[in-house]
Amino acid sequence: MRYEIKGENLPVVICSLDPGEFMMCESGSMSWMDDGIRMETEGGGIGKMFGRMFSGEKMFRNRYIAERAGEIAFASSFPGSIRAVTITPDKPVIAQKGAFLASCGNVETSVFFQKRLGGGLFGGEGFIMQKYTGQGLVFLEIDGSAVEYDLRPGERKIVDTGYLAAMDASCTMDVQSVKGVKNVLFGGEGLFNTMITGPGHIILQTMPINRTAMTLYAYMPHPSSN
Repeated sequence: MRYEIKGENLPVVICSLDPGEFMMCESGSMSWMDDGIRMETEGGGIGKMFGRMFSGEKMFRNRYIAERAGEIAFASSFPGSIRAVTITPDKPVIAQKGAFLASCGNVETSVFFQKRLGGGLFGGEGFIMQKYTGQGLVFLEIDGSAVEYDLRPGERKIVDTGYLAAMDASCTMDVQSVKGVKNVLFGGEGLFNTMITGPGHIILQTMPINRTAMTLYAYMPHPSSN
């Protein structure tokens, strides 16, 4: 499988498949494709279906199989970026719920629960995330632009609510409270930050969809209270 990511703020990944190759995606995620690529809808069992639902994905997925060589495209559902992430047996990746766009190879998706309850409830990244294991390539939707770092063992990065898109499973996540009453009341950054500790690769995003929605909401007309 060969791929090319096109577009800037509204990207699309175009994948070229050889006969017999296939792609997996959420139902409704395919944008366009060549004739000769066959679709099969599958759930993968009740456990996997409900697991996807809890992690913010649709319960069913589509498998697109190339009966002859052709292209298939998957477009981002929100202004931002698409990142191709390699998954290997010794390098699983954890991502925010809703990040999955498509995958190829033997990539398994499962629910990932934050081991530290505080990290899920207050860190802003969500108690439930997604974990990708196996061998293959997964395409992730990033809200806004992607900024990537490689953290050394013990190196930490403090991230504001919602800005973490994905990280290697070797990284750990915890919560750090904002210090000082004045900072909490007037700093505008909330009560908690997410602290990510290496080793591992992390992907941050510049425009979290939740924060963007709240910003837009402030400019929308609201019904009169009278």
